[in-house]
Amino acid sequence: MEMIIILVVLALLAFWVARIYNQLVELQNRHENGFSQIEVQLKRRYDLIPNLVETAKAYMNHERETLEAVINARNDAVAGLAAAAGKPGDAAAMSELAGAEGILGSAMSRFNVTMEAYPDLKASANMAQLSEELTSTENKVAFARQAFNDQVTEFNTYRNSFPPVLFASTFGFSSDAALMEFEDSQEIQAAPKVSF
Repeated sequence: MEMIIILVVLALLAFWVARIYNQLVELQNRHENGFSQIEVQLKRRYDLIPNLVETAKAYMNHERETLEAVINARNDAVAGLAAAAGKPGDAAAMSELAGAEGILGSAMSRFNVTMEAYPDLKASANMAQLSEELTSTENKVAFARQAFNDQVTEFNTYRNSFPPVLFASTFGFSSDAALMEFEDSQEIQAAPKVSF
């Protein structure tokens, strides 16, 4: 009889530990999926930027430096996204992506200011459509980023709570996932103002 009680207690303990492991896996998968949603929107934005620059080239003959800065910043952001996609939630990867996004945001701001000097460019239907798509995509990035950060927070909270904290390292969940924070969150979270 004592042996049955011991076996039942051990079985309950094993199910309890398995539940903790499964919850950690589920929460990690959620924040990784959340990053995938950000990745989709960032790739869309990165695909729109060259079209925007190409449309502007015809009007902005003397602004080669500004156009090249936008393309270079976009390429760096693409590389940062690729690194982060391999390790969603990794602090170094998120920091690299945030830095690249900050530089891209600055380059796009300079691009928008420069465009103000070209009334024909501002009146272009193609430019207006691209700008609208870019603004819409910026909003989607912001929403996806918010959802990702919520999922990371949920994972980190569970991982650091008792009793999961006792088992997390043993199960391979040795560190918290990193939030996606941009250097100047106030400026970058809002969709850029593009006026034509």
